[in-house]
This record gives sequence, C-alpha cells and structure tokens, in this order.
Amino acid sequence: MDKPKVTPKDFVLWVGAMASLYAGVVAFITLVFEYINKAFPNPVTSSYYYGDPYSSNISYETAALIVLTPVFLILMRFIRRDIAADPSRNDIWVRRWALFLTLFLAGATVVVDLIVLLNTYLQGEDLTVGFLLKVLTVLLVAGLGFMHFIADLWGYWEREQARARMVNWGVGLLVVVTIIAGFFIVGTPQQIRAQKQDAIRVQDLQNVQWQIVNYWQQKEKLPATLAELNDPIANNIIPVDPQTDEAYEYASTGARSFKLCATFAGEGGTNTLQGRSVPIPAEPTLVTGKDVQDNWQHAAGKVCFDRTIDPQRYPPYSKQKSL
Repeated sequence: MDKPKVTPKDFVLWVGAMASLYAGVVAFITLVFEYINKAFPNPVTSSYYYGDPYSSNISYETAALIVLTPVFLILMRFIRRDIAADPSRNDIWVRRWALFLTLFLAGATVVVDLIVLLNTYLQGEDLTVGFLLKVLTVLLVAGLGFMHFIADLWGYWEREQARARMVNWGVGLLVVVTIIAGFFIVGTPQQIRAQKQDAIRVQDLQNVQWQIVNYWQQKEKLPATLAELNDPIANNIIPVDPQTDEAYEYASTGARSFKLCATFAGEGGTNTLQGRSVPIPAEPTLVTGKDVQDNWQHAAGKVCFDRTIDPQRYPPYSKQKSL
C-alpha cells in the first residue's frame, strides 16, 4: 500500500500549529515566571525591586498568548477534521515528525528541569519559593504536553474526540484565567498607564528641581515662574504634565526655598518588596544638606514637595570662580 503524500495544506497546517504551540508555550511560561517574580521578587535580579513593575515582558507575553492560543486551536481543529475525513492523514511524515519532535522537546525539558532542581539543591543554595514555583511550572507544562502528544501519537484523541474538544476548551480557559490573573497581580492596562504617567511626573519634577538649583547658582535668586527656566539654546524646556499638558505648579517660599506640586493618579514613589517599603532608586536630592533618597513619595491627588537649597553644597557659580 502506497504511503499517503504530504500536500502543501498538510505541511502548512502542521508547521503553523507547531510554531504557534512552541511560541505559545514559551509565552505562557514566561508570563507565569513574571507573575512569580512579582509575588516573590528577588532583591538582586528582580526589576520590581528597583521600582519598575511595568518594565517586564508581561504585556508582550500576554499579547502573544491572546493571539497564539486561538491560532493553535484553530489549526489543530482543521488538522483533526482532515484526519476524520481521511484517516490516512494520520500516517503522513510531517505529522509524525511534528509529534516526535514535540515529544522529544517536552521530554528533554522535563529532564533539564529536574537536573536544574537537583543541581541547585546539591550546591547548597536556598530553594526559594519563587525558584520552586518556576521549576514546578516548567515540569507541569512540559509533562502535560508530553502526555498529550504521546496520546495523540497512539490515536487516543482520534478515538475520544469529545475529550479532545474538552482539552481544547480547557487550554483556552487556562490561558484566559492566566491573563486575567495578571490584572490582579500587576494591574490593568489603565492602572499601569497611570503608574507610568506618575513616574514621568516624578522625573519631570526632579528635572525642574535641578534646573531651579542651577538657576539659583547662576543668578543667586530663585525664578519668579517656571517660564524663566526655559532656555532653547541649552535645550532646557520645562516639561508639562503628561496627561493634561498643563504646567507643574511652582512657587518660591523664601530666598532659597521653593515648592513644586503635581497631581498624581495614585500612591507611589516607593515599591513594595515582601511587605517592606523600598524607595525607588534616584539621584539623591541634597537640597537640605542631607541625603534624602525617598523624598519623592506621594499619595494620590495634588502633592507638593518643599525644597531648600543648601548654599554650602550648591554654592553660586560666582563664588566657585573666585575660589
């Protein structure tokens, strides 16, 4: 009996299904890892420790999962429909290669995952909760993938089409739950956008603050308004609020003291690490003669920051030249 030939349709369907599967699995694991990093941050490697919870790959991996999961399920549905119409499609070489390659990758991933776990233990390193959860995630994903495709190779899903549909629905539900969980762990896109805008406001105020200090060092007086700080030649343009495009509030409160105000969407200026408040790293603001690294903490709403210039730390430029 002649072996069935692989048609262009067969090749495209199987290559597309496997490519979307592999990319989707990587996106899923990466996304779960990001959630674990958020829940159990590492003070050495985690970006959350340094106050940037939205610099991770969460948005990209979420978008990849939303697109790749239905692509994979739709392609597999076409494949199973073709096999049901022509059972000889079970024996085409591209299908067998795809299944065996996937089994090999899943099995190798399980082995490597266990080796990493055992090696970490034998080296006497701490098996943190975050590390164990990541190992368990890889083990479950690879193990379930291996079981699914070996069942496919044995023809189980062809005989149990109702269960195959249940698995498809289960995979889709798992992806949906994983994506929704991110909104509770990291925040909704609107909340993240608001956090970014608040971070921009803090950076803008820091920039304006140093321009005011520089202005005082040059002229030994504070500017009457922020407009006096604009210097197109030096490319000093006073920033405005990223959402409203309105100028930040400024007022001099003394010969060397002033205040800067902005309206924030939420509480910020610090990050939380395992129940502790961790200041966002920033250049220390030494305007009172003391190192103050967390003096940009703010609540929601309008917040004003009072500053006083220390002439010993920031002497006028005229006195610097005379020295």
